[in-house]
Amino acid sequence: MHKKLYLFFSISILLGILSSCAFQNKQPTNLELLSAIENAYIDIAAKSKPAIVAIVVGHSDRRLNKSGSGFFFREDGYILTNDHIVHGGERFQVKLLDGSIHDAKLIGTDIITDVAVLKIDTDKKLSILPLADSDNVRVGQFAIAIGNPFQLAYTVTTGIVSGKSRTVLGGMPVIRYQNFIQTDAWINTGSSGGPLLNIYGEVIGINALIRKVENTPGPVRAGAGFAISSNLAINIGEKLIANGKIIRGYLGISMQEVPGGIRVDRVRYGTPAEKAGLQWRDIIYEYNGKKVSNNLEFQMLIAESPVGEESIIKVLRRGKERTLRATIVEMPPEMAGLPFEDDSVSWKTLGLAVRKLEKGDYERYTYLENSDRGVIVERVRENTPGFNAKIPRGALIITINDKEVSDVQTFEALLQSHKEVKELILEVKSSHGTEKLTLQLSE
Repeated sequence: MHKKLYLFFSISILLGILSSCAFQNKQPTNLELLSAIENAYIDIAAKSKPAIVAIVVGHSDRRLNKSGSGFFFREDGYILTNDHIVHGGERFQVKLLDGSIHDAKLIGTDIITDVAVLKIDTDKKLSILPLADSDNVRVGQFAIAIGNPFQLAYTVTTGIVSGKSRTVLGGMPVIRYQNFIQTDAWINTGSSGGPLLNIYGEVIGINALIRKVENTPGPVRAGAGFAISSNLAINIGEKLIANGKIIRGYLGISMQEVPGGIRVDRVRYGTPAEKAGLQWRDIIYEYNGKKVSNNLEFQMLIAESPVGEESIIKVLRRGKERTLRATIVEMPPEMAGLPFEDDSVSWKTLGLAVRKLEKGDYERYTYLENSDRGVIVERVRENTPGFNAKIPRGALIITINDKEVSDVQTFEALLQSHKEVKELILEVKSSHGTEKLTLQLSE
């Protein structure tokens, strides 16, 4: 019996050794592993390049012409790129991998996230890049950047994801929503707008900026690279295609992260925050039922809040819990870094800048209905008839002295015809409801 058991174990051990040897013989060599990795990079570059474009932005002053990168993300010719590439441009052209050059139309741009969308019309079958879920990106994973740095077309560089949820632009008067992916893949001037890819050839981000090493001479930017996360980019891109612009909510505070939530460092006068009763040093810990713990998360929650909707804010004030209600308004243009010039009659006489009512407004402004007609108040200047009558931004002007306002031209014409009167009665619809407001005009 003992001999049989010994024989059985001996045979088992021998088979295990043989199996182990056979398994080891099948393991790839170091050279084979390197070759496989090399071929993977080559394959990703070859498959991705047809969807990537070089962008040239023309200005009336040729010295201001800019170039950058972008990529097709929809088969109907839509291109994702950066706002800072196209901002202020007058003409747009894109060059494809096959050398063909196409005129492009600027669909929309968003300075706050640095995302822009261009479009070309062509009968060619276009390659596109799929977008990954950037929430699943892991620090340490491989990253591949493709773009046109220094006009070196289709430059491919590799590295890793060095960090996530980075905020790198501080001390600016313009609100910025940042959720950058940091990478050590080499990107430089002209790389902006190009894709940052994972090993599956999916876009995890749009290359956007490089943190320059202090006192670096010349144009070289030899610092860490940052890409706009793909989830943020596609969200903004699709909204720009649908509406041509992004309408964001605004609360009106300066804030700082602290243990337990967000501390209010400043409350701006006349804003939803001030009207809701928020105070300096309040700690906001919940917004519309969601716990908040960092600035980026809280900023995005406010930005996505429908204009005119009441938001529930829970705060700690001197150790006691309080519940406040704020009616969110649209972010002022100056906070979004948007230039403003207006020579219209309404701006000069009433202090109101207006625009046409667009289809996206019905979704964004909760108090509007599809049957509503009029013009939207885009901006209100302080200490003017419109400001004194408490007409809010985002309000719909329906009539002037009982005469219907159908578009901006009609609004301007009606104002011109009433230039001799001392007061105007405007029918206005806003989060306060529909009301008639009297504007006292200066003589």
